[in-house]
Amino acid sequence: MLSINPSELTHQKLHEYLLSAVAPRPIAFVSTIDKNGTVNLAPFSFFNCFGSNPPVLVFSPARSGRTGATKNTHDNVQEVKECVVNIPHYDMLYQMNLAAHMYEKGVNEFSKSGLTPVASVVVKPPRVGECFVQFECEVKDVIETGQGGGAGNLVVCEVKMIHINEKVLNEEGSIDPTKMNYIARMGKQFWARVGAENIISVPGFKMANELGVGWDALPESIIQSRYLSANEVAQIASLHSFPTKEEIDELRKADFVQEIFAEHKNDTQALKKALHLRAKIEIERGSLPLAFQLLMLLEF
Repeated sequence: MLSINPSELTHQKLHEYLLSAVAPRPIAFVSTIDKNGTVNLAPFSFFNCFGSNPPVLVFSPARSGRTGATKNTHDNVQEVKECVVNIPHYDMLYQMNLAAHMYEKGVNEFSKSGLTPVASVVVKPPRVGECFVQFECEVKDVIETGQGGGAGNLVVCEVKMIHINEKVLNEEGSIDPTKMNYIARMGKQFWARVGAENIISVPGFKMANELGVGWDALPESIIQSRYLSANEVAQIASLHSFPTKEEIDELRKADFVQEIFAEHKNDTQALKKALHLRAKIEIERGSLPLAFQLLMLLEF
């Protein structure tokens, strides 16, 4: 394990480590306007949502690592405390990257990138028409974390109006992540594209009203299984209750279970292996209660 004191690194190397490790990061494609009405558009990967009551987004236009100068976005939100946080997608990645080029103040990045400015409803900066989701925001605060090159400037935004393209909504009116074609930033020149093929559904993930039994409550035979990964054991531990004796007794009657017991009746270790491997298959199928029952067969 490489252990590093940040103070012993060059800023460039520290920046590289941070951005390569804290990834992938979502992108705030931010449009702002200065007191003279000049529009600016730039992407930022130091960005996330930090509350829903009130709805708050925070992004950080950090100071230049080379010169320590602030970015136009930072200067604009100090003059006109409004912005639009647009959420970009893969089909506009290279246009967005054009807007990230270090053009001089006064150059319109909408024109440089070929993106479409759309009038906002409650704020002065325009929205990016190509983005599926656009947040019109009031800037509540700008928190400067330092004055040197690479220092962050946390722009705290309260969302005042939301625009969502209907094409990314499902039948219930919720955003369908498989339609968003997300992009995310990693270190150096590397990016992530999150399409439908990369999205997983975790059944019962973080259910508010159902606490998992927990890793520490599981029998050692499950925790120390040679056939289950830690992630698979954790899925079992996320279930909110143990199988009942009645469920176990009913499972014993199943033909496939009787076949497993018959095949390995004289070899306890082989029987355990067969049950754990079958439980592994059920976990992969998403049948967690059945997997838990299989793992508990030898515990009753």
